[in-house]
Amino acid sequence: MHDYGGNCSGSGKQVSADTRRYKSRGAPARYTDGHGDVFMRIGVLFFGILKDIVGRSAETVELPEGARVRAVLAFYVRKAPRLEAMLPSLAISVNQEYSAADRMLRDGDEVALLPPVSGGSATGGGLPDEMLGEIHIIRERIDAEAVVARLKHPADGAAVVFDGVVRNHTRGRRTLYLEYEAYESMALKQLRSLATEARARFAVRGVSIVHRMGRLEIGETSVLIAVAAAHRAAAFEACRWIIDTLKKTVPIWKREYFEDGAVWADGEPFPEEIRRPAGTAGEPPASK
Repeated sequence: MHDYGGNCSGSGKQVSADTRRYKSRGAPARYTDGHGDVFMRIGVLFFGILKDIVGRSAETVELPEGARVRAVLAFYVRKAPRLEAMLPSLAISVNQEYSAADRMLRDGDEVALLPPVSGGSATGGGLPDEMLGEIHIIRERIDAEAVVARLKHPADGAAVVFDGVVRNHTRGRRTLYLEYEAYESMALKQLRSLATEARARFAVRGVSIVHRMGRLEIGETSVLIAVAAAHRAAAFEACRWIIDTLKKTVPIWKREYFEDGAVWADGEPFPEEIRRPAGTAGEPPASK
């Protein structure tokens, strides 16, 4: 997960557009373990540094009927041996939900392999949606003042804002600009879940989270979190909890561009309950 910098102040199956784009690109790759001749098609997505290691961002693979997630891991470890050393730090999702490696797959499932991250409206409390806040992933500049203004309400005694901005250096190197990418459909689900949990856990009225994708210049806002509540202590605690949790669990990555090249930002480790499934694949790479 990345350091956002910034300031803190007062079971229906859904297949993402990422997989749909690749279903028409030639014959799918096939995994075989020598057993059975009935195959199912599984969409596989890669993000961040995994795209570089595997050499693509998505493809469709054919697996034997009844195969589990661990078969996907074994297949790609065979194709890209560098992946094996990363397994303990990866998380897995199936149909946009974090998953264990022993989960059985079905034809048409979407599996995403997620490196450590750089980081609909929820309802509750009988309040109208517009009072609960807004959750967005966008590609244009974030208008912080407008987001905060929409969240504020006369019942509030405090509005706390975290404004994560792009800084001009990283570990002594001059940063030119950043690029953010996300597993967007899953990231939106995770952001909505964070907002819902924060309202319940800290008894705050409203939470807005806006995250930007694509190229960001120095000084631009990458993520904005605004929390409105009757009391300042709850608003501060909720805001800090949201950004800290977002950086560990929401599938968003950044690439940093310098004068001498570009690198994917190191991510913070996933929480153990998310990370464990990929680190216990339990199946050696398939033989060639």
